[in-house]
Amino acid sequence: MVENLDSLQINFDTEGLWVLNITLAIIMFGVALGITIDDFKRLFQNPKILFTGIISQFILLPLVTFIFIKLVNPMPSIALGMLMVAACPGGNISNFMTQMAKGNAALSVSLTAFATLVSLVMTPFNLSFWGNMYAPTAEILQTIELDPMELVKLVTLILGIPLILGMLVRKYKPELSAKLSKILKPISLIIFMLFIVIAFYDNFNIFINYIHYVLILVIAHNLLALLLGFYFAKAMRLSYKDQKTLSIETGIQNSGLGLLLIFSFFHGLGGMALLVAFWAIWDIFSGLILASYWAKQKTKN
Repeated sequence: MVENLDSLQINFDTEGLWVLNITLAIIMFGVALGITIDDFKRLFQNPKILFTGIISQFILLPLVTFIFIKLVNPMPSIALGMLMVAACPGGNISNFMTQMAKGNAALSVSLTAFATLVSLVMTPFNLSFWGNMYAPTAEILQTIELDPMELVKLVTLILGIPLILGMLVRKYKPELSAKLSKILKPISLIIFMLFIVIAFYDNFNIFINYIHYVLILVIAHNLLALLLGFYFAKAMRLSYKDQKTLSIETGIQNSGLGLLLIFSFFHGLGGMALLVAFWAIWDIFSGLILASYWAKQKTKN
């Protein structure tokens, strides 16, 4: 059964893929409705925070993930799923969680936007680079014949264009932007969660038979990411609010994008899809628990 997981395919139709495409684009558009050019200016005025956030997400997290994979030696398809999660930008729900945790909400939104732009290049690069550094996952990448440019095009279409459109609406139609933001954020999140539930339901037997292979790995990997963001920000002597923000930005990954890339380029590769799908549920759960804990704390500087 273990060997079969690397060759197993998750059942997922073309219509479902389109729903996921549209949902992710709407989520990104909804987040972008709260972003202005001034947000980017503030980031560049404080390059220390900017570089800390980008290094944490796109340099340290993939590196730590690679080391973790070398230590635990999971099945190749599961290892590639872990690298896919690490290669993705922060999840858009991180903005809500940061606000709940009494973190730096403005920084969270700004970093989400900037990380999304950076991900157009860094997500394909990290997946290809680290995937080829580990022999078992390199074999999978060779059989898939992953085209980095096609990956860039898809990420641009799903994240880049909605980001720009959302910012334009915010700039030229601020009242409409405020109304749309209130509607789109909760609705798109509910649709995404329904999509995950339906995907689990359609593949119920597969998840029941194999979920124990990824359960502990996802929890451990997510905990590593949360701790990495927090302590790297602390090492960089950022404020406590910024430490909480960087922890959430690094630990809450855009698993929806990961799933889309898996179904688009890896044909629903079993261990890979299973790990990322469970991560999509778990990091929301863990993020809400962490945000609730921080929300109850007395305010620190």
